[in-house]
Amino acid sequence: MSVIIITLNEKAHIAECLDSVAFADEIIVVDSGSTDGTRDIAQSKGAKVVLTDDWPGFGPQKNRALDLATGEWVLSIDADERVTPELKAEIESVLWAAAMGSAQGKPAFAYRMPRLSNFGGRWIRHSGWWPDYVLRLFKRGTARFKEVAVHESVVTEHPVATLKSHFLHYPYANLEQLIAKINHYSTEAAGMMHARGKRTSVLGAWGHASWTFIRIYLLRKGFLDGREGFILAAMAAAGNFFRYTKLFFLNKQQPK
Repeated sequence: MSVIIITLNEKAHIAECLDSVAFADEIIVVDSGSTDGTRDIAQSKGAKVVLTDDWPGFGPQKNRALDLATGEWVLSIDADERVTPELKAEIESVLWAAAMGSAQGKPAFAYRMPRLSNFGGRWIRHSGWWPDYVLRLFKRGTARFKEVAVHESVVTEHPVATLKSHFLHYPYANLEQLIAKINHYSTEAAGMMHARGKRTSVLGAWGHASWTFIRIYLLRKGFLDGREGFILAAMAAAGNFFRYTKLFFLNKQQPK
């Protein structure tokens, strides 16, 4: 099995991430110009590190890492994620079963797994953050990442099964990181929507933001996540407002 990871200034996370996947036969890190020692740490942990001189977006960058993998199976993980001992055991079990041809019923070529995320020191079990299934383990040659700048995901036409054990996810060290990510992602998303010809208005931006807060805080029971749940709902609403407001200004630059 090959593990693939893309990085940019992940010194705070990369060591623990790599330790959690040390059971893999091969670990490939594709770095887009870290200046904090990320590459040195990865190399010291035995990873094969490749430096790229450009940034094509999350989907294309992960496909670059995928193209470097040589294992029969590939596990994609982000630097701020950890494979738990339970997930490690389950992955080893399903890969052993696949190798022995002992999988019951129609064989799976890919596996999705739940992801448990931490925000502000609290494990978030509502707000649309749990179980947060992500497809990350697949047989090489049967799946690729969408060629998109943000919100990339693995796509495959082959059978997909679900693992019970979960990743651990530490997406934000502080609120400043969350705000910075919202700003970056909203810019990328607005550009993608504009390229598809989508249009909006200031009222539309407000409507999207309001519905986002209602959906996350009430319908997805974010209120059960306490103060952190309220903050996450508000931040998600702000992100949608930024996304559609940026789209509005892109529309103005290119009139109908």
